[in-house]
Amino acid sequence: MNTIEKKLNGKVVVITGASSGIGKAIALKLAEHGAKVVLGARTKEKLAALADQIKKTAGEVEYIATDVKKKEDLHILIQKAISVYGRLDVLINNAGISELSRIDDLDVDGWDEMIDVNLKGVLYGIAAAIPVFKQQKSGHIINIISTSGIKIVPMQGVYAATKNAVRTITEAFRQESNGEIRITGISPGFVKTDFVDNIKNSAMKSVIKDNMEKMALSPNAIANAVLYSIEQPLDVEIGDIVIRPAVQN
Repeated sequence: MNTIEKKLNGKVVVITGASSGIGKAIALKLAEHGAKVVLGARTKEKLAALADQIKKTAGEVEYIATDVKKKEDLHILIQKAISVYGRLDVLINNAGISELSRIDDLDVDGWDEMIDVNLKGVLYGIAAAIPVFKQQKSGHIINIISTSGIKIVPMQGVYAATKNAVRTITEAFRQESNGEIRITGISPGFVKTDFVDNIKNSAMKSVIKDNMEKMALSPNAIANAVLYSIEQPLDVEIGDIVIRPAVQN
């Protein structure tokens, strides 16, 4: 039987939004390749089930219920990695939500939620990780963004704005860094996740659900991109990856 090359042996990786979808796929992929994964998400039961799945394949995993809207939760998540494994090599800011609607529908609560999770949640993660990375003189931040921040379309205005903000922060930090802390932005297109569940407009929900069934990528494709970014030599930074179905325009 072929054994998988442990490309990430010993690396300690924190992942937000890890209990389902892209985050779950990333956790499974990195653990499979030898990383020690520390998982954060709001639903403790889902985290526990994922941790059990990882342990069954001899993977190393810790988890803690985490709400990225709370800066103290991100600090606790990062410190969990430090207390258990003694270091942190990679932070993956994956948690995100999409509450899509027309701007003139004035879904102000939805706007606030997306800004709090998609933007402030990323910043809170960065703020918790950077002091650790500076002390170690090494580290890697991976922000899961979206092609919605590249191609602007109706119904996604505020969602796309949050993703564009993360793209801007990612590039700004890349330029500010002296190379000890690497940063990567990964922008998925259509991926088979529960993304569609948060869409309030029924017509748009139906269209996106249909398109997702026809063309969406497996979350594993995004996990492979994350693995590729992490496994590069320390003097190589993968700055920006756009990954979408070949048929998506």
